[in-house]
Amino acid sequence: MCHIVGMTTWIFDKRKALNLSQTEVANELGVSRPTYVQIEDGKRTPTPQQKAILARLLDTSKEEVEKRTQNSTPSMEVMVRNIPREHTEKFKQTLLYILNKVGGRSNIGQTTLYKLLYFIDFDYYEKFEEQLIGATYIKNTFGPTPISFAKIIRKMEEAGQLVEVKSKHFGYDQVKYLPAEEADVSSLTGRELKHIDDEIERLAHLSARDLSELSHIDTPWRVAEDKAVLDYEHVFYRPIETSVREYEDL
Repeated sequence: MCHIVGMTTWIFDKRKALNLSQTEVANELGVSRPTYVQIEDGKRTPTPQQKAILARLLDTSKEEVEKRTQNSTPSMEVMVRNIPREHTEKFKQTLLYILNKVGGRSNIGQTTLYKLLYFIDFDYYEKFEEQLIGATYIKNTFGPTPISFAKIIRKMEEAGQLVEVKSKHFGYDQVKYLPAEEADVSSLTGRELKHIDDEIERLAHLSARDLSELSHIDTPWRVAEDKAVLDYEHVFYRPIETSVREYEDL
């Protein structure tokens, strides 16, 4: 651990001495700024090509960079944090919370709920680098789809927490869900509730088509193969239209 801290200080000091920003170095390495920060913090091992670029940028030898980074290994947290860890109870209560707030609106059908849950999850991860619901989403034609949605809805119906209603919206079939009870928000932190409220305020007025189009320009959906699982880590490569985090350039 001492070596990693020393290596981190060395890269940081060299970069600052040369008046280089984290964004400038990240761009030269061809990675996102958060990914570069992991390298600078000793949580991610640079590739041989990245080590050569670092040597040039930091005005030092390849041997020196190699020596400073040779014992750097990704932490277990970095290696596994992009694996979704679904919190089923948070999923249920977040869904109920959304339905109690805006479920009666004509635009809030199943497709809209898919996208609201997606942006709540992936936006939270971009902001705080932690998972909120942690659901697994796949790339479908009309945008991200939480794969456990149907199973959770079925269990909530059986428990009398919500009711499924089939209707029409602008001539199209629509599946709506009406809450039968209030959400129990005890499983959610204050920060999580504020985030959900902010997302509802920002997105819940949009149509299913608008939300689908927004999700289609979002990097996690755009780079995934059809029907493949979306990678949370790709939020750090988002375009300006979907990015929700204010990055400070140190």
